[in-house]
Amino acid sequence: MRYLSILGFAICVPLALAADRPVPVIVELFTSEGCSSCPAADRLLSYLDHMQPVPGAQVVALEEHVDYWNQLGWNDPFSSPQYRARQNDYAMGFRASNIYTPQMVVNGETEFVGSDTSRAYHEIELASQNATTVVGLGASANPRDPDLLDLSVQVTSSKTAKSRDSNVYLAVTENGLTTLVQGGENSGRKLRHSAVVRSFGVIGRVKPDGAKGGQLVSTLRLPHEWKRENLRAVVFVQERETHHITGASVLNLP
Repeated sequence: MRYLSILGFAICVPLALAADRPVPVIVELFTSEGCSSCPAADRLLSYLDHMQPVPGAQVVALEEHVDYWNQLGWNDPFSSPQYRARQNDYAMGFRASNIYTPQMVVNGETEFVGSDTSRAYHEIELASQNATTVVGLGASANPRDPDLLDLSVQVTSSKTAKSRDSNVYLAVTENGLTTLVQGGENSGRKLRHSAVVRSFGVIGRVKPDGAKGGQLVSTLRLPHEWKRENLRAVVFVQERETHHITGASVLNLP
């Protein structure tokens, strides 16, 4: 991944689970500016992100633009084959025969049409009851280079939860993006986006035979064309075999 490098890993003191706080729930939307049914799902994701309408849950939105619509009249500027590959991985986990847009995936556990509001509320509420990992996230300026940002990530698993081999992911998202589409199914429409995933990658790993707590530091170099005031860092822990997301955190970048 272009903008991330891992600097270190160390064992730390486990954190207590904070039962009185909303539980972060990762809500991924696989979408495309070339898909006429996607803007409605984009709006739903934006509403979930900004209004946080599900009690007990903190919706952590990830808008992932796939590239397989690009040959049909419009090249989505936010698309990447990386998100098509991630959607394919989910399809294998869900034993689905194909992939589609708009598709919403909640905590890696369930999928449905991305514009289905009632289903989204239901699945987010269920997911908020199943978190077993606490992710602490902090950011500070790099003391040697002002263009760099250091992220500190602390991962703590519940003592009662069964530990599974998992990846620790870091995504950088940007709000407030707009596009005047010039071709394809949405030609002539001005599309607005929230939580567009700008970069995405694995920054660590949790092994089942390891300690219940750990800390790592990752360094970000952010391209100048990304608007800093609209950027967030999202870190989550996802089981490698089942794709279930067991814990997450989100932070507005300073």
